[in-house]
Amino acid sequence: MESARVDRWLWAVRLCKTRSQATEACRAGHVEVNDRKAKPASTVRVGDTVRAWLHGRERVVEVARIIDERVGAPVARECVVDHSPPPPPREAPPPGARRPRGAGRPTKRERRQLDQWWGRRGR
Repeated sequence: MESARVDRWLWAVRLCKTRSQATEACRAGHVEVNDRKAKPASTVRVGDTVRAWLHGRERVVEVARIIDERVGAPVARECVVDHSPPPPPREAPPPGARRPRGAGRPTKRERRQLDQWWGRRGR
């Protein structure tokens, strides 16, 4: 096999959970093949660079092997060369976010602090 559809390849190498998610990412313009926006039916070949914005982070991978059926994770890792930037560090929760076990309900003040940290608006 020389080439495969980009949506099918993204799903096969486990960058997307479902093929429909891969197709939607392509339609939304979140996938580029060799620095060009890719439609779901665009083809990828060995050596192509695929840049995708998936699950809140940028993934940059090089096509090492063409597959069009979903395979196990160890085999899928052999099909890509990952050049992605490292994920951003996780933000530490505010002091009131971790409550000791059995401490009961949060107070009104603690609840406001949690809502502010989570970015929620007043109800």
